[in-house]
Amino acid sequence: MSPLFGEFMGTLVLVLLGNGAVANVVLKKTLGNSSGWIPILAGFTFGVMAGVFVAQACGSPGAHINPAVTLAVAINSGNFNDVPGFLLAQLLGAFVGGVLTWLHFIPHWRETPSAADKLGCFGTGPGIKGTPANFLSEALGVFILVVGIISIVKAAGATPGLVQLEIGLLVGGIGAGLGGTTGFAINPARDLGPRIAHLVLPIPGKGSSDWSYSWIPILGPIAGGVIAAFTYKLIWKA
Repeated sequence: MSPLFGEFMGTLVLVLLGNGAVANVVLKKTLGNSSGWIPILAGFTFGVMAGVFVAQACGSPGAHINPAVTLAVAINSGNFNDVPGFLLAQLLGAFVGGVLTWLHFIPHWRETPSAADKLGCFGTGPGIKGTPANFLSEALGVFILVVGIISIVKAAGATPGLVQLEIGLLVGGIGAGLGGTTGFAINPARDLGPRIAHLVLPIPGKGSSDWSYSWIPILGPIAGGVIAAFTYKLIWKA
């Protein structure tokens, strides 16, 4: 198995469990309907943990499952050879994860009248629209993510399973502390891949895929990851 397959599978699992948690909360007539923010945080916490485990088991030891993390790693190492392939594998994995989310909840789309709720099962959106604030929220979330991953890897060493669990908990912490503003995409693939799925899938009453906002959960996380990488490379690591 190759690192590309690992990135594909890990991102797929992340999106299926995380976006599935959103769908379970917002779609009508699920048993988890209206259960709130905590199940969504749990879905992404354990989705990231499982995604990292699966990516590693399927051939990607680094288990980035996030383009912003891939770029941060490349900046730190100076090796950009894997970046195009990893980004494509992550995007495809996220897209397939979005399609599987749609399939899993297929009886519930027609029962849900809100187009916004349906879109929320695929892509993120802000509580209050405002480009600078929304961009900052996404960038800050990924800055904390990258700094946190570096710190966890340094502290945990080679303890089996501990790094994967703690990275999942880190994502849950970011969602709990910072996620209420934009829905904490903090991962360009996790937002863009399912948003494309939303565009092409035959979801009844789905409405717009909100492409006018879509660049923020792409460029915001990339900016945060790049800043974190240079902060580590030029200050912290030095």
